[in-house]
Amino acid sequence: MLNEKSCGAVVYYKTNSEVKFLLLQYEAGHWDFVKGNVEEGETEKDTTIRELREETGIVDIQFIDGFKEKISYFYKRQGLTIYKEVVFFLLESKVTNVKISFEHIGFTWLPYDQALAQLTFKNARDVLQKAYEFMKLKGIIPN
Repeated sequence: MLNEKSCGAVVYYKTNSEVKFLLLQYEAGHWDFVKGNVEEGETEKDTTIRELREETGIVDIQFIDGFKEKISYFYKRQGLTIYKEVVFFLLESKVTNVKISFEHIGFTWLPYDQALAQLTFKNARDVLQKAYEFMKLKGIIPN
């Protein structure tokens, strides 16, 4: 069995009145967060920054200290079973302008409840729920 490691982010943009989360639509049709495979010599945060830049064009971000969520799952590629681990960070974007890469067919910024409903996979919804609770705990959003 092969192992893969990716890193990604729950990216949000905050105005005075609301918080919206960035979701990307992948070519297969599903909605998920920014993420991609760790390249040799990269730290987890390096990978996250690079993937965000490559997939969205966003570079003006801030990591929210203390949030790091790991998920894992199995999938098949060319008949092989692959064990994938993905580490997610929480990032605040200072911009909403997105230039999606060839890997994606769409994007959206949505408030929490709508983002939760839009995400395709349960593990992504779980990560968003944990990020949202963390944001409330840290006072980023009101309780």
